[in-house]
Amino acid sequence: MDAPQLTPDSLADSDNADRYNVPALERGLRLLSQFNRQTPTLSAPDLVQRLNLPRSTVFRILTTLESMGFVQRVDGGRSYGLGLGVLRLGFEYLASLQINELGTPILERLRDDLNHPCVLVLRDEQSIVYVARVSPPSPFISSVSVGTRLPAHATVLGRVLLSELSLPELQALYPTDNLPSFSSNTPKTVQELFALVQADAQRGYAVSEGFFEANISTVAAPVRDHSGRIVAALGVTTHAGNIDLGDLEPLVAKTCAAAAQLSASLNYRPRLQAGGSAAT
Repeated sequence: MDAPQLTPDSLADSDNADRYNVPALERGLRLLSQFNRQTPTLSAPDLVQRLNLPRSTVFRILTTLESMGFVQRVDGGRSYGLGLGVLRLGFEYLASLQINELGTPILERLRDDLNHPCVLVLRDEQSIVYVARVSPPSPFISSVSVGTRLPAHATVLGRVLLSELSLPELQALYPTDNLPSFSSNTPKTVQELFALVQADAQRGYAVSEGFFEANISTVAAPVRDHSGRIVAALGVTTHAGNIDLGDLEPLVAKTCAAAAQLSASLNYRPRLQAGGSAAT
Protein backbone atom coordinates (compact mmCIF):
# COMPACT_ATOMS: atom_id res chain seq x y z
CA MET A 1 0.00 0.00 0.00
CA ASP A 2 1.32 3.45 -0.91
CA ALA A 3 2.50 5.73 1.90
CA PRO A 4 0.07 8.56 2.76
CA GLN A 5 0.75 11.81 0.94
CA LEU A 6 1.48 14.80 3.18
CA THR A 7 -0.44 17.82 1.97
CA PRO A 8 -0.95 21.23 3.62
CA ASP A 9 -4.65 20.40 4.06
CA SER A 10 -3.96 17.10 5.80
CA LEU A 11 -1.30 18.59 8.06
CA ALA A 12 -3.59 21.48 8.98
CA ASP A 13 -6.12 19.01 10.32
CA SER A 14 -5.33 18.46 14.00
CA ASP A 15 -6.29 14.77 13.93
CA ASN A 16 -3.98 14.09 11.00
CA ALA A 17 -1.20 16.21 12.48
CA ASP A 18 -1.25 14.17 15.68
CA ARG A 19 -0.74 11.00 13.66
CA TYR A 20 2.61 12.30 12.40
CA ASN A 21 3.99 13.39 15.78
CA VAL A 22 7.11 11.52 16.91
CA PRO A 23 6.65 11.05 20.68
CA ALA A 24 10.35 10.41 21.41
CA LEU A 25 11.39 13.57 19.55
CA GLU A 26 8.68 15.58 21.28
CA ARG A 27 9.90 14.38 24.69
CA GLY A 28 13.49 15.26 23.85
CA LEU A 29 12.57 18.77 22.79
CA ARG A 30 10.38 19.21 25.88
CA LEU A 31 13.34 18.17 28.00
CA LEU A 32 15.65 20.70 26.32
CA SER A 33 13.07 23.45 26.85
CA GLN A 34 13.25 22.97 30.62
CA PHE A 35 16.67 24.68 30.68
CA ASN A 36 16.70 28.48 30.69
CA ARG A 37 18.48 31.43 32.25
CA GLN A 38 16.71 30.94 35.58
CA THR A 39 17.35 27.16 35.65
CA PRO A 40 20.60 26.55 33.73
CA THR A 41 21.17 23.17 35.38
CA LEU A 42 18.80 20.36 36.31
CA SER A 43 19.31 16.88 37.72
CA ALA A 44 17.73 13.76 36.26
CA PRO A 45 15.23 13.57 39.18
CA ASP A 46 14.30 17.23 38.54
CA LEU A 47 13.54 16.39 34.91
CA VAL A 48 11.56 13.28 35.87
CA GLN A 49 9.36 15.45 38.07
CA ARG A 50 9.01 18.30 35.56
CA LEU A 51 8.21 16.07 32.58
CA ASN A 52 6.17 13.46 34.49
CA LEU A 53 8.01 10.68 32.65
CA PRO A 54 9.51 7.40 33.89
CA ARG A 55 13.10 7.61 35.13
CA SER A 56 14.25 5.12 32.50
CA THR A 57 12.76 7.25 29.70
CA VAL A 58 14.42 10.44 30.97
CA PHE A 59 17.74 8.59 31.33
CA ARG A 60 17.58 7.36 27.70
CA ILE A 61 16.73 10.83 26.41
CA LEU A 62 19.59 12.40 28.41
CA THR A 63 22.05 9.77 27.19
CA THR A 64 21.05 10.40 23.56
CA LEU A 65 21.20 14.19 23.88
CA GLU A 66 24.55 14.01 25.69
CA SER A 67 26.05 11.83 22.94
CA MET A 68 24.99 14.46 20.38
CA GLY A 69 26.32 17.40 22.40
CA PHE A 70 22.95 18.96 23.19
CA VAL A 71 23.34 18.49 26.96
CA GLN A 72 26.41 18.08 29.13
CA ARG A 73 27.06 16.95 32.68
CA VAL A 74 27.86 19.62 35.26
CA ASP A 75 28.30 19.80 39.03
CA GLY A 76 30.58 16.79 39.00
CA GLY A 77 28.14 14.76 36.92
CA ARG A 78 25.20 15.22 39.30
CA SER A 79 23.27 17.57 36.99
CA TYR A 80 22.93 18.53 33.34
CA GLY A 81 23.12 21.77 31.39
CA LEU A 82 22.73 22.73 27.76
CA GLY A 83 25.63 21.73 25.51
CA LEU A 84 27.35 23.38 22.57
CA GLY A 85 25.05 21.57 20.14
CA VAL A 86 22.22 23.88 21.16
CA LEU A 87 24.47 26.93 20.67
CA ARG A 88 25.44 25.77 17.19
CA LEU A 89 21.78 25.37 16.24
CA GLY A 90 21.01 28.82 17.63
CA PHE A 91 23.73 30.49 15.59
CA GLU A 92 22.69 28.59 12.48
CA TYR A 93 19.13 29.77 13.02
CA LEU A 94 20.23 33.39 13.43
CA ALA A 95 22.44 33.14 10.35
CA SER A 96 19.51 31.78 8.33
CA LEU A 97 17.22 34.69 9.15
CA GLN A 98 16.65 36.91 6.13
CA ILE A 99 15.98 39.86 8.41
CA ASN A 100 19.34 39.34 10.13
CA GLU A 101 21.19 39.20 6.81
CA LEU A 102 19.43 42.29 5.48
CA GLY A 103 19.57 44.19 8.73
CA THR A 104 23.23 43.91 9.70
CA PRO A 105 24.61 46.24 6.95
CA ILE A 106 21.93 48.80 7.82
CA LEU A 107 22.89 48.60 11.50
CA GLU A 108 26.56 49.00 10.63
CA ARG A 109 25.91 52.16 8.60
CA LEU A 110 23.75 53.58 11.40
CA ARG A 111 26.46 52.77 13.96
CA ASP A 112 29.09 54.52 11.85
CA ASP A 113 26.83 57.55 11.48
CA LEU A 114 25.79 57.87 15.13
CA ASN A 115 28.74 56.22 16.90
CA HIS A 116 26.33 54.32 19.15
CA PRO A 117 25.53 50.61 19.50
CA CYS A 118 22.70 49.51 17.21
CA VAL A 119 20.55 46.40 17.66
CA LEU A 120 17.85 44.34 16.01
CA VAL A 121 15.46 42.29 18.15
CA LEU A 122 12.57 39.87 17.61
CA ARG A 123 9.80 38.91 20.01
CA ASP A 124 9.36 35.39 21.37
CA GLU A 125 6.13 35.43 23.39
CA GLN A 126 6.88 37.55 26.51
CA SER A 127 10.58 38.02 25.69
CA ILE A 128 12.66 39.91 23.18
CA VAL A 129 15.66 38.18 21.60
CA TYR A 130 18.66 40.08 20.22
CA VAL A 131 19.45 38.74 16.73
CA ALA A 132 21.99 41.37 15.66
CA ARG A 133 24.14 43.90 17.48
CA VAL A 134 26.94 46.18 16.25
CA SER A 135 28.97 48.57 18.40
CA PRO A 136 31.61 51.24 17.86
CA PRO A 137 34.99 50.77 19.57
CA SER A 138 34.37 51.51 23.24
CA PRO A 139 35.75 50.55 26.66
CA PHE A 140 32.15 50.04 27.76
CA ILE A 141 31.29 46.34 28.08
CA SER A 142 27.61 45.56 27.58
CA SER A 143 25.85 42.58 29.09
CA VAL A 144 23.72 42.39 25.94
CA SER A 145 24.83 40.22 23.04
CA VAL A 146 23.27 38.23 20.21
CA GLY A 147 20.95 35.68 21.79
CA THR A 148 20.26 37.73 24.94
CA ARG A 149 16.63 37.54 26.08
CA LEU A 150 14.94 40.33 28.05
CA PRO A 151 11.34 40.85 29.21
CA ALA A 152 9.36 42.54 26.45
CA HIS A 153 7.09 44.57 28.71
CA ALA A 154 10.04 46.08 30.61
CA THR A 155 12.07 47.25 27.59
CA VAL A 156 11.45 49.96 25.02
CA LEU A 157 12.36 47.55 22.21
CA GLY A 158 9.77 45.15 23.54
CA ARG A 159 7.17 47.90 23.70
CA VAL A 160 7.67 48.52 19.98
CA LEU A 161 7.13 44.82 19.28
CA LEU A 162 3.99 44.79 21.43
CA SER A 163 2.54 47.99 19.97
CA GLU A 164 0.32 46.23 17.41
CA LEU A 165 -1.46 44.10 20.00
CA SER A 166 -4.97 44.95 21.13
CA LEU A 167 -5.83 45.01 24.81
CA PRO A 168 -7.42 41.51 24.64
CA GLU A 169 -4.30 40.21 22.87
CA LEU A 170 -2.06 41.72 25.56
CA GLN A 171 -4.26 40.22 28.27
CA ALA A 172 -3.96 36.81 26.60
CA LEU A 173 -0.17 37.20 26.46
CA TYR A 174 -0.05 38.30 30.13
CA PRO A 175 -2.88 36.38 31.84
CA THR A 176 -2.13 37.81 35.29
CA ASP A 177 -2.69 41.55 35.35
CA ASN A 178 0.28 42.35 37.63
CA LEU A 179 3.52 42.43 35.62
CA PRO A 180 7.00 41.58 36.97
CA SER A 181 8.89 44.75 37.90
CA PHE A 182 12.50 45.34 36.85
CA SER A 183 12.82 49.07 37.57
CA SER A 184 10.69 51.94 38.78
CA ASN A 185 9.72 52.56 35.14
CA THR A 186 8.34 49.08 34.47
CA PRO A 187 4.57 49.15 33.83
CA LYS A 188 2.88 47.43 36.74
CA THR A 189 -0.31 46.25 34.99
CA VAL A 190 -1.41 45.19 31.53
CA GLN A 191 -3.58 48.32 31.32
CA GLU A 192 -0.56 50.50 32.02
CA LEU A 193 1.48 48.60 29.43
CA PHE A 194 -1.31 48.98 26.88
CA ALA A 195 -1.35 52.78 27.41
CA LEU A 196 2.41 52.91 26.83
CA VAL A 197 2.41 50.82 23.66
CA GLN A 198 -0.56 52.73 22.26
CA ALA A 199 1.37 55.98 22.71
CA ASP A 200 4.40 54.39 21.03
CA ALA A 201 2.25 53.21 18.12
CA GLN A 202 0.74 56.67 17.69
CA ARG A 203 4.21 58.25 17.73
CA GLY A 204 5.72 55.69 15.35
CA TYR A 205 8.75 55.09 17.59
CA ALA A 206 9.63 54.73 21.25
CA VAL A 207 12.18 56.48 23.46
CA SER A 208 13.35 55.37 26.87
CA GLU A 209 15.68 57.13 29.24
CA GLY A 210 16.80 54.73 31.94
CA PHE A 211 13.68 52.62 31.36
CA PHE A 212 15.27 49.20 31.95
CA GLU A 213 18.75 50.19 33.11
CA ALA A 214 19.37 53.54 34.80
CA ASN A 215 22.45 54.40 32.69
CA ILE A 216 21.08 53.29 29.30
CA SER A 217 18.75 55.16 26.96
CA THR A 218 17.24 53.72 23.79
CA VAL A 219 15.44 54.92 20.69
CA ALA A 220 13.54 52.16 18.89
CA ALA A 221 11.44 51.93 15.73
CA PRO A 222 9.34 49.14 14.21
CA VAL A 223 10.41 47.01 11.24
CA ARG A 224 7.52 45.74 9.09
CA ASP A 225 7.25 42.98 6.52
CA HIS A 226 5.33 42.93 3.23
CA SER A 227 2.01 42.51 5.07
CA GLY A 228 2.61 45.56 7.25
CA ARG A 229 3.02 43.44 10.37
CA ILE A 230 5.75 44.45 12.87
CA VAL A 231 8.35 41.68 12.74
CA ALA A 232 11.31 43.30 14.50
CA ALA A 233 12.45 46.39 16.37
CA LEU A 234 15.55 48.35 15.44
CA GLY A 235 17.17 50.34 18.19
CA VAL A 236 20.03 52.69 19.03
CA THR A 237 21.35 52.76 22.60
CA THR A 238 23.36 55.40 24.39
CA HIS A 239 25.36 54.93 27.57
CA ALA A 240 23.62 57.78 29.36
CA GLY A 241 20.54 58.03 31.50
CA ASN A 242 19.36 61.11 29.61
CA ILE A 243 19.53 62.19 25.98
CA ASP A 244 20.22 65.88 25.30
CA LEU A 245 17.23 67.49 23.65
CA GLY A 246 19.38 68.68 20.75
CA ASP A 247 20.59 65.13 20.10
CA LEU A 248 17.20 63.45 20.38
CA GLU A 249 15.63 64.69 17.14
CA PRO A 250 18.41 63.49 14.78
CA LEU A 251 18.71 60.24 16.77
CA VAL A 252 15.00 59.53 16.30
CA ALA A 253 15.02 60.56 12.63
CA LYS A 254 17.98 58.34 11.73
CA THR A 255 16.68 55.37 13.73
CA CYS A 256 13.29 55.60 12.03
CA ALA A 257 14.94 55.98 8.62
CA ALA A 258 17.04 52.85 9.19
CA ALA A 259 13.96 50.89 10.29
CA ALA A 260 12.10 52.11 7.21
CA GLN A 261 14.99 51.04 4.99
CA LEU A 262 14.98 47.54 6.47
CA SER A 263 11.18 47.40 6.13
CA ALA A 264 11.52 48.30 2.45
CA SER A 265 14.04 45.47 2.05
CA LEU A 266 11.31 43.15 3.38
CA ASN A 267 8.95 44.50 0.67
CA TYR A 268 6.93 46.67 3.02
CA ARG A 269 5.16 49.47 1.18
CA PRO A 270 3.30 52.04 3.32
CA ARG A 271 -0.31 52.61 2.34
CA LEU A 272 -1.08 56.14 1.24
CA GLN A 273 -3.79 58.00 3.10
CA ALA A 274 -6.02 60.59 1.50
CA GLY A 275 -3.80 63.58 0.84
CA GLY A 276 -0.79 61.46 0.01
CA SER A 277 0.67 60.88 3.50
CA ALA A 278 1.94 57.41 4.35
CA ALA A 279 0.11 55.19 6.81
CA THR A 280 1.35 52.04 8.49
